[in-house]
Amino acid sequence: MTNAIRFHKTGGPEVLAWEQVEVGKPGPGEARIRHTAVGLNFIDIYNRSGLYPVQLPSGLGSEGAGVVEELGEGVTDLKVGDRVAYGSSPLGAYSEARLMPAALLLKLPDEIDDKTAAAMMLKGLTAQYLIRQTYRVKAGETILLHAAAGGVGLILSQWAKHLGVTVIGTVSSDDKAQLAKAHGCEHTIVYSREDFVARVNEITGGKKVPVVYDSVGKDTFLKSLDCLAPLGYAVLFGQSSGTVDPLNLGLLAQKGSLFVTRPTLFTYAARRESLVAMANELFDVVKSGAVKIEVNQTYPLKEAARAHADLAARKTTGSTVLLV
Repeated sequence: MTNAIRFHKTGGPEVLAWEQVEVGKPGPGEARIRHTAVGLNFIDIYNRSGLYPVQLPSGLGSEGAGVVEELGEGVTDLKVGDRVAYGSSPLGAYSEARLMPAALLLKLPDEIDDKTAAAMMLKGLTAQYLIRQTYRVKAGETILLHAAAGGVGLILSQWAKHLGVTVIGTVSSDDKAQLAKAHGCEHTIVYSREDFVARVNEITGGKKVPVVYDSVGKDTFLKSLDCLAPLGYAVLFGQSSGTVDPLNLGLLAQKGSLFVTRPTLFTYAARRESLVAMANELFDVVKSGAVKIEVNQTYPLKEAARAHADLAARKTTGSTVLLV
């Protein structure tokens, strides 16, 4: 027997329970891993609250790092004792040990420790597909990024700057503005007191931006469209403020023949070869020092409810890791 965070009904952080579970032996194509660190992400709150429905009772979490304990039949590219991490998995990362499809596990380079890996996989792979695939940013461009001091935001800003891109980041406070600037944002906008549409217009000299990366959703999305140059891309990859209202597609024509997409990591990383290529690019920019992963908060895994409450209250910055 081992322990895991489970929930039997949707709701607030209080529905999370620390329970004994049986993991069992890995089947064909599976690996049993013992976690050392688990990543905390907003999608975990969406799953727990019922915004993203899951079959109950359920485990939680999609990102973690640890060591391979046992391999099932047919797994040839891993061995017992390998350090591995993942950022796209079935729910269940909030656990001391679990079974995983081996195809989703990535061997960790020696230069990247487990805590860093648990903090960077889902967020770093998300940043990769956003700026290298969904809209491939180019040197000399100026882009708009909401929640620039969040986990994805800090990684994406550094990576974009490394690629020669100017990042305008929106944040909720002066402290977060300072943090965002230290991680690649050339310009910051404190949206609680500034009109980010007007500021983007001012910063770009009226040209606006070719892409907006928006993980806030309801509170920002329509204004995000007003920040886009003609033929611009509104990339909605989260909804921390709530679900975006149904969109009148005629607005896209009125505002300049705009594009809107709602991408997910699960789609971009669905094929093993795509996942490995994305991870290798992420590992390279982290190992080079171009992107620094900062774990600004840690909690014991059994205190996941407290971590969820702090994340939802915007008390956290950067990455948060649950330690096993």
